[in-house]
Amino acid sequence: MNKHQPLSPETVNEIERLLREISVIVKRKGRDILNHFPITPPQFNALLWLYEDGDMTIGELSQKMFLACSTMTDLIDRMEKNGVVERVRDERDRRVVRIHLLEKGREIIDEVMKTRRQYLSEILSHLSDEEALHMKKHLSVLHEEMKKS
Repeated sequence: MNKHQPLSPETVNEIERLLREISVIVKRKGRDILNHFPITPPQFNALLWLYEDGDMTIGELSQKMFLACSTMTDLIDRMEKNGVVERVRDERDRRVVRIHLLEKGREIIDEVMKTRRQYLSEILSHLSDEEALHMKKHLSVLHEEMKKS
């Protein structure tokens, strides 16, 4: 239950605009960074899901990425040819095929994330530790509230 007064429409509008503009900048910078690596943005997203959540089926991965299974299959085919993932049979149910992140894929994710973090560190370098902690706290609250809805 919200214990605070409702925000003014102007405040909500400004927050929405800022979030939208930040999202555009993050996507643009993310694509710029990926131009230096041998993967596409959708491949990066798939690799990141596998990196963070471990092996999963094409169906599970397509649900997380909001892509059709046929689109995901094509994406995995290309990634497998590039040596960043492999298809493996599930040990408990041999009918199930899981997508497994290979070392080359893990190394790419590590390098991309290192570059992204360096960029963010440069952007945030003008903030004091206290300001950065406040920003982190407020972003965490926003993130948690958005996950609930």
